[in-house]
Amino acid sequence: MKKEKSIRSAIHNAGSFAVFVGPGLFFFVMTIIVPLCYGFYLTLTDWNGIAKTKEFVGIKNYLTAFQDTKFWGAMGLTLIFTLISVILVNYVAFHLARLVTSGIKGQNFFRAAFFTPNLIGGVVLGYIWQFIFSRALVALGKSLEIGFLSKSWLSNTVPAVCALILVTVWQYSGYMMLIYIAGFMNIPKDLKEAARIDGCDEKQVRKYIVTPLMTSSFIVCIFLSITRCFMTYDVNLSLTEGNPFGSTVMAAMFVYRKAFSDKNYGLGQTEAILLFAVCAIVSLLQVYITKREEIEA
Repeated sequence: MKKEKSIRSAIHNAGSFAVFVGPGLFFFVMTIIVPLCYGFYLTLTDWNGIAKTKEFVGIKNYLTAFQDTKFWGAMGLTLIFTLISVILVNYVAFHLARLVTSGIKGQNFFRAAFFTPNLIGGVVLGYIWQFIFSRALVALGKSLEIGFLSKSWLSNTVPAVCALILVTVWQYSGYMMLIYIAGFMNIPKDLKEAARIDGCDEKQVRKYIVTPLMTSSFIVCIFLSITRCFMTYDVNLSLTEGNPFGSTVMAAMFVYRKAFSDKNYGLGQTEAILLFAVCAIVSLLQVYITKREEIEA
């Protein structure tokens, strides 16, 4: 009897697993695992996206990718862009969240207003800001005789990268703000009141009470902003299109062009795998460091 009950229980658990976990697991395998494995297979071929046959070339594409200075230049630009954008996005989002949870009048309106840019598609967003940087600000700069505004930011490399960072901060800050708002709202009010009664001023409350309790929110927001910034393509395409003279091409755009414009799927997929590996390493390192700090706190 006990054996039959255990068998029935196992069958019941297996059935429940299949019903509740099976569909999600199936879609995960079909949309993530299978494309990843097929992509890895393409890195070992010289397929151009058209030919019916794929010649096996071994690790040739990996050797070529490691020697591709243009790819690593795009990767370096992506790292700089990601580092600056992640810092600014989280700084702005944290202070916006602190503002709209401080009890100011119309805070619900401000929450919706700050989140709205995240609802606009990256391509549309890029074209809107392209008009602002190339026409609106130029006209304003000329009329007011402001030197750095009288010329399009997108015509030179450094200002163009700054424009990409500005648009990214504007787009993602509202989304990260919602996560920080959830973190602020989960901090017990009586804990902050007790700290004030003990003689802590607002700066000390933020430093010793709020910030340590917001660690989980910091981890989530930094992870999300790192992955999003690393994979930036749509804004890069519509705002600068890699110009001037290809100097603002970031890693995702470079990989896309290598595969689809140059018809070199094998090498393009190899460089995509390397981009994924760099992104994964940076994300895991960030999670490890922040988790260690959370434990120490």
